[in-house]
Amino acid sequence: MANHTGSEGTVHIGTDAVAEIKSYSVSESMNTIEDTTINDTSKTFQTGTKEWDGSVDVFWDETDTAQSALTIGASVILKFYPEGTTSGDTFYSGTALVTGISRSAATDGLVEASYSLKGSGALATATV
Repeated sequence: MANHTGSEGTVHIGTDAVAEIKSYSVSESMNTIEDTTINDTSKTFQTGTKEWDGSVDVFWDETDTAQSALTIGASVILKFYPEGTTSGDTFYSGTALVTGISRSAATDGLVEASYSLKGSGALATATV
């Protein structure tokens, strides 16, 4: 079983790597449709539609092409590389809408930004 450190990961917007990443996440879920009938003693369900969303937290860099593409309402092609970009590494990709941006700063820290993303369509799994 292989383990990986978070520092191996990266996120790309199109072909551009996002600079200054602090962390990121990508989550998948599936809706369920209840099909319990009146005589059932336990609830039963059918599979529904899948969905995914994600976030990218960065040290804000206004000169970064990838960060600049993350504007409210933008539709972007994302690639999440949890184990890096070496041949054979697994990655996840899909189109997402930028649904939120949060920026923060503190006297004793760097300016940070957090981008919220909502998948539009399937999240694909592939290898580099």
